[in-house]
Amino acid sequence: MSPSPDLRPSRGLPAVVPYGDSAFLVELPDLAAVIAFYRGLVGAGMTGRPEGVMDVVPAARTVLVTFDPEVLAPSDVLAWLSGAEPDHSAAEPGRAVEISVAYGGPDLAEVAGILGISEADVVRRHTGAQWTAAFAGFAPGFVYLVTDGDQLAVPRRSTPRTAVPAGAVGLAGEFSGVYPRSSPGGWQLIGTTMAVLWDSARPEPALIRPGDTVRFREA
Repeated sequence: MSPSPDLRPSRGLPAVVPYGDSAFLVELPDLAAVIAFYRGLVGAGMTGRPEGVMDVVPAARTVLVTFDPEVLAPSDVLAWLSGAEPDHSAAEPGRAVEISVAYGGPDLAEVAGILGISEADVVRRHTGAQWTAAFAGFAPGFVYLVTDGDQLAVPRRSTPRTAVPAGAVGLAGEFSGVYPRSSPGGWQLIGTTMAVLWDSARPEPALIRPGDTVRFREA
């Protein structure tokens, strides 16, 4: 299965490649392109998707589309992808989520030092920005959040912690995120929330899904 020619650079898609016999991987130039293409595919709740498309999964530079080959031919999936128009609008298709955070995490002072600002300014930037859930990964309920607002880009810790508590709010690179459960981790921790990021007993287990917008509020 080779990618259809109309999925090449004329539509802004560097490559669409088979990923096994029931998925295609769309490779995109950057995270902004991923978000726009993902929005284009899932707009209006994916009501226009072909029957047989199982899931659409964004990542940092790719979008994975899985399908049931017993229901949908690969050529039909490619045709659907070729017709997708990236959505570059400011409007967000997802939900608005607010998370209350007690700032004062163990790395807050270090983050402030790296950025050359005060700890209060770190908090101000974090709470003042509107964050977008770009993609999920690492653990159930964990999403990578990005913002067009004041940047808080800092490197990961040189030595990861063996255990980060559930609810820890961190920064790493261009991303912010909340640890849904206790696990090892190397993000810079700036606060803690009591919000439950993943609860399998809920109808929708994930508190935040790709496409949602997030606002952090100081507790």
